[in-house]
Amino acid sequence: MADTLPARQAYRNRLAGLLPEHDRLICLDTDTGLFTGVDFGTAAARYVNIGIAEHNLMGMAAGLAASGWTPFVNTMAAFATSRAVEAIKIDIAYNAMPVRIMATHGGLSAGHLGPTHQCLEDLAVMRALPNMTVVVPADAAATEALVDAAIELPGPLYARLGRKATPALPAGVEPPVIGTAQRLRAGGEVLLVATGPYPVLAALDAATALAGQGIEAGVLNMHTIKPFDEAGLIDAAAGTRLVVTVEEHWRSGGLGAAVTETLSEHAPVRIARIGMPDTFAGHVGSQEDLLDHYGITADAVVQTVLRHTSTGKRTQP
Repeated sequence: MADTLPARQAYRNRLAGLLPEHDRLICLDTDTGLFTGVDFGTAAARYVNIGIAEHNLMGMAAGLAASGWTPFVNTMAAFATSRAVEAIKIDIAYNAMPVRIMATHGGLSAGHLGPTHQCLEDLAVMRALPNMTVVVPADAAATEALVDAAIELPGPLYARLGRKATPALPAGVEPPVIGTAQRLRAGGEVLLVATGPYPVLAALDAATALAGQGIEAGVLNMHTIKPFDEAGLIDAAAGTRLVVTVEEHWRSGGLGAAVTETLSEHAPVRIARIGMPDTFAGHVGSQEDLLDHYGITADAVVQTVLRHTSTGKRTQP
């Protein structure tokens, strides 16, 4: 699969085209550099760079939203969901303001900058907030579709975007619908549930490898973490003996937690979670290096499935 635009650039290009068409959209930036050289045309005055001031960014966005605007705000995921989370909670989520928080460098995509800029807690933080929609597009096309959908969405939205280009999903995949899980591959005894570009690709590659060993694994792209598609997950998991979650996030609080909470309550089944262990990244490297180092890969998915579906004693991953 060929690389496409980075999700953050796909978002930037789509927003630049939408601003002139929608006179209540406004773009607030925190000196990210993402919009350098972008021509907003007749909407140029609705691009505002406030500098590196993430907490102020959220307060300004809430005030604009309360005045009838729909702000798209831009910062890194680590800053949005740690430094500015109080303002998001009180000013935006509490008041259900239609602010679109577009957070780049999600997960380990800022691997070269170390743990201070990596963001492995954002899904846990954002899904805990009432009124918040949380999305993780899997490629550039999905990002564009989610930006379009976000314009009329009631209440606030958090979108986790990566830093660089990742492979596109297979041809023919329908655009994602917020709140509806995306069935990418039908399966049998195993279901792989993933969120984000590299985890979804790892799940797809793992399903192909497992099919070669006689194990049919379905793949579910859970691009919306909140509202969580419980019915879609339960339906996909029906008849399976193992569900494996794959995410670029600490194992606590994110996709694996949401899947476990849902299935333990409604449709109990064996679950194995693949994600970042309970540690900060111990070394600096590229996103791919860190994913490989911490076992968020197709091979790790295959080995986990084989461990849990083979005869004899089964162990936790």
